[in-house]
Amino acid sequence: MSDTESAEPRAVMNATEMAYGRFVPHQLLRLLKRPSIIDVQLGDHVEQEMSLLFSDIRDFTTLSESILPAENFRFINSYLSTMEPVVGRHNGIIDKYIGDGIMALFPGSADDAVRSGIDMLNQLTTYNIGRSRAGFVPIRIGIGINTGLVMMGTVGGHNRMDSTVIGDAVNLASRLEGLTKNYGTPLVISANTLHALEDQEVYNIRFIDRLRIKGRYQSQAVYEVFDADPEPLRLAKQATLHDFEEALACYHLGRADLAQPLLQECLRITPDDRAVRVYLERCKDFLRLGPGEHELPMEKEVDWRREYSIGIREIDTLHQEQLSCIARLERQVEAGDSAAASASLDSFAEHNALLNSSVENLMQRYNYPFITDHLKQHAAFDRAFAELRREIEAGARNPLYLLFRIRLLLADWQINHTTKSDLHLGHFLQRAGVS
Repeated sequence: MSDTESAEPRAVMNATEMAYGRFVPHQLLRLLKRPSIIDVQLGDHVEQEMSLLFSDIRDFTTLSESILPAENFRFINSYLSTMEPVVGRHNGIIDKYIGDGIMALFPGSADDAVRSGIDMLNQLTTYNIGRSRAGFVPIRIGIGINTGLVMMGTVGGHNRMDSTVIGDAVNLASRLEGLTKNYGTPLVISANTLHALEDQEVYNIRFIDRLRIKGRYQSQAVYEVFDADPEPLRLAKQATLHDFEEALACYHLGRADLAQPLLQECLRITPDDRAVRVYLERCKDFLRLGPGEHELPMEKEVDWRREYSIGIREIDTLHQEQLSCIARLERQVEAGDSAAASASLDSFAEHNALLNSSVENLMQRYNYPFITDHLKQHAAFDRAFAELRREIEAGARNPLYLLFRIRLLLADWQINHTTKSDLHLGHFLQRAGVS
């Protein structure tokens, strides 16, 4: 066989591989530890922590109904072709296109996902300039990001299979994307993503809501990332950050009467801040009609529940003691008892160190495969606790704000971490014979 003849099959194989790569990204094959698309088998899977990004074009249905089908596809492909390289630039993998939407995976870091979201919004600004010049209306998008353990693999039948990512972390990311419509905030992230960032201070982030999510025992904090806002709006949000977050703390603790004047001051400085207007309307409704569909009654106190058990007695006992410390600290901060609160902070720090040590020893002893990710979560919590402790001991903030921060950074984090990451560890340890 001549060199030309032998080269032809290789060229066909390479072209075929490239064509398949457009449907199944090579990065996904690497995650599945498969060298080629022909090696992929139905049921191949891997479990990994990653960040998930969902994005969608706002009011796409209305927009698409006003143009011809061929124009629809030209528009969608033009938009998606603009966003695809942005995701790739930040080490992301586009898992699938869902109509006008994008689902992207970031196995490297939460920072990759957040930077990609910011860059997508900046790219959208440039893209809209081109649309306006061509006589088309600008478009808006919403982006939601969550971080957590997911299962990635292949599903389907003998004649048709596809790669997919499943897990609670995926569902929450999708839900967050939809929430951007409620607040006029194009980029929102979960508390999981917030605490997974290497340095939160390099971003413009503010708390935006605390939501009850189906399938979760504890409410979920949601945050807005506003780095891609137009500069005047971004600077105004920075200037009102203190009052905005205190207002939301008061509101979520049932004190709409205290939240309202703070929000009115925010609106005076940032009249284009949609989230401020949303909360002002909620305050008016709350004061006139009482709690409505958006209001979550803040739990009076954090109590241990059977659902929080991970099935490992040693860890369950330490978790119960942690929640008791948190409940005690909340009562003392609410009462303004700074001396007692300081003692409770010391007690919490001691319990937390003991809990972390016990969990880490078990992970090392039984070779838990996700020990690195778990240790990063512990380190992030330690940083958040240190910041909260400084705020409480400084005594310069509204006690209601501090009370709400305790609930977000200690109680919510502890329970969500226990019922997700620690529960995953608990199942692993039980399979190893630990109880």
